[in-house]
Amino acid sequence: MTKYEREIYKIIGASSEHLTANQIFEKLKENYPKVVLATIYNNLNRMWECGLIRKISIEGIPEMYDRIQKHDHLVCRHCGKISDVTFEDLTFPLRDQLGEDFLFYDLKVYYICPACRAKADESPKMKKR
Repeated sequence: MTKYEREIYKIIGASSEHLTANQIFEKLKENYPKVVLATIYNNLNRMWECGLIRKISIEGIPEMYDRIQKHDHLVCRHCGKISDVTFEDLTFPLRDQLGEDFLFYDLKVYYICPACRAKADESPKMKKR
């Protein structure tokens, strides 16, 4: 692992948030002021391809990076907030239904978060999807 990969890995592992490349870049610049954004993207892609980190892709939102630990995500359709959640492991039922092995699955459940529901209750103009 390069020094940047080690630091990026630490940043992602220590964060309770799902970080974008720009957020990781800003944190890494604190200790490595000469680092460039392309270095962040190159290292993130290499680390993702090696299975060291997860990439979270949601339409209309910049890609985010997360620790590899098995967990799922709740995504608010109004504000875009992503929260970690752990549902029952679906590996065996999916494998049974597919009839073969697979690499991994990435479960995202879309909902309206409590904060957005509260705002909708306060404002009759806000439509719930």
